[in-house]
Amino acid sequence: MSETQASQRDAEDLPLGTAPQFARMHTWLKRGLFVCLFGLVIEGALTVPVLAVWYGWPSLSLTQICSELMKIRYSDDTLECTQPYPLGGPPFGGPPEAAGQHTARDVWGIQPVPKYTSIGFRELVRIHEARERARHADQP
Repeated sequence: MSETQASQRDAEDLPLGTAPQFARMHTWLKRGLFVCLFGLVIEGALTVPVLAVWYGWPSLSLTQICSELMKIRYSDDTLECTQPYPLGGPPFGGPPEAAGQHTARDVWGIQPVPKYTSIGFRELVRIHEARERARHADQP
C-alpha cells in the first residue's frame, strides 16, 4: 500500500471539515471544550445550594431569602416573593418584577451604584429576625 493510499484512508476517517494537518489540534480542542462544559455544569449545579446556605438556609426558607433580598434591594419592607410563582408572571407575561418601584436608593447612571451594603454570611437570618421582632413589637 502506498503512502498516498494510507493518507487518503486517514483523511476519510476524519470528521467532516477537518484537514489532516489540523486533526490533532481539533482533538485537543474538543477535549478542552468538554472539560469546560463539564466544569460549567458542576458550577451551575453548586451555585444555588452554596448561595442558599450563605444567605441563611435552612434557618430561612428559599421564599423568605428571596423576600429579604427584595426588601433590601428595593428598600421597601412590604415586598414579598410569591410561592408558587404565577405561570403568567414575567418573562411569560405581566409587568416586570419591579415595575413601578421607586424606593431603591441607588445612584443611577451608566453604571448604577447600589446604596445597600453587601450581605455577609448568614446575615439575612439576623435581618429577618430583627424585622420579625420589630413587627411583633408594633402589634398590641
